[in-house]
Amino acid sequence: MADDPEPRRLGGVADPDPVLIQGGMGVAVSGWRLARAVSMLGQLGVVSGTALDIVLARRLQFGDPTGDLRRAIRSFPDPAVAGRVLASHFVPGGKGHAQPFASLPMFAASPSVRRHELAVVGGFVEVFLAKEGHRGSVGINFLEKIQIPTPATLYGALLAGVDYVLVGAGIPRDIPGLLDSLIQHQPVALALHVTDAGAEERFELRFDPREILAAVPPPLRRPRFLAIVASATLAVSLARRTSGVDGFVVEGPTAGGHNAPPRGPLTLENGQPVYGPRDEVDLAKFRALGLPFWLAGSYATPERLRQARRDGAAGIQVGTAFAFCEESGIGPALRARVLGEAGNGGVGVFTDPLASPTGFPFKVAQLEGTLSDTAVYEARDRRCDLGYLRELYRRADGTLGYRCPAEPAEDYVRKGGRLDDTVGRKCVCNGLVATIGLGQWRGTGPEPALVTAGDDVLGLVRFMNGGRGSYSASDVIAYLLERPVA
Repeated sequence: MADDPEPRRLGGVADPDPVLIQGGMGVAVSGWRLARAVSMLGQLGVVSGTALDIVLARRLQFGDPTGDLRRAIRSFPDPAVAGRVLASHFVPGGKGHAQPFASLPMFAASPSVRRHELAVVGGFVEVFLAKEGHRGSVGINFLEKIQIPTPATLYGALLAGVDYVLVGAGIPRDIPGLLDSLIQHQPVALALHVTDAGAEERFELRFDPREILAAVPPPLRRPRFLAIVASATLAVSLARRTSGVDGFVVEGPTAGGHNAPPRGPLTLENGQPVYGPRDEVDLAKFRALGLPFWLAGSYATPERLRQARRDGAAGIQVGTAFAFCEESGIGPALRARVLGEAGNGGVGVFTDPLASPTGFPFKVAQLEGTLSDTAVYEARDRRCDLGYLRELYRRADGTLGYRCPAEPAEDYVRKGGRLDDTVGRKCVCNGLVATIGLGQWRGTGPEPALVTAGDDVLGLVRFMNGGRGSYSASDVIAYLLERPVA
């Protein structure tokens, strides 16, 4: 393994670039246990910032049997807020297995203070637990397309001392400004993406930390900001026009989760988008920017890591290998099934151009009994009751509306959507929450899972030496860095 990179300076403190970044995957697939395990081994552990309000509320309804969540909540800087969150969502002893979770109102552009409180505490808890008991760095990952919960969740992560913020699935030009304001506990206004809005119209989400905390603490430390991009063009634009970008994660089309659409006209082969020469990344342009960058998408081998370093990268981001390790948030039975099928060469990954309501191609593991199974997909009643991927649109009267192509087709059309856009759409929100064992109970059973993975899923067998049926985060790191297992 090549020597570790030279330390960079951030705020006058030596801060070496990590060689490995653990991807911020799914909804709590990259949970605090996984991020903590990776960070304790000297690499960058990353928690997913998606839907942490729902994740916290449902975990509390399961009774928090280990007590970790309640310990973290009691460390929140405002005891009154902590008390309200516990009183509203904690169920002593846990709810019954076949009892539905209590529903929450979907996040809207003008959320209540209580809704914002839950998101702030959700972000705080996940980062607090990931950082607990060690001095390693921890990051949090957001999807730029999911705007409405981001300021509140980000603020909670900042209160817990998050070290890195990573944002992809869009153009994250507003995030550095949010960071600069939120570390000073100043109110922020985030411009929202609104379909059919006029060129001069501006719709905003406002968030004020002073509405959350009774007493404003001293300014917080600013984390490093890494933009997740798929092209040098976007990276150059962000570096030149956006102050506060500290580096990039460069994701190729084989990476799991949402992929950037191919450049140029969409061409399908066997139903999947075809990526060509225009989608190849010009690494010379990244080197010329003078900022650290990490490469992602089927890089989880020592050989590819060495090549990435020779190409000028600080290291690599690894997703799929960590997504199916023992510390990941994927339900144990589902994780064991994927590993078993991977060992037999029987699990495939389909880059679905239709599945995600975002319109981005979305990589889905093909597993019977999950939403990738046509029979399961067709049997599920279409509904939208989490709403993180809803599209905001301008109604004729100038007010904001919300619609999702995965909701009932007649509702979507009634709101001005096109019927064709509903074909093949899957409820990514409910599916990903079900993947971590927090799926809503519908009477006939829980919501079906939707498992996302990168193209490298068949390569997971390389981490299971000696006929083992599972592997740990330390096994992944030792393999990639060519070191003895910790």
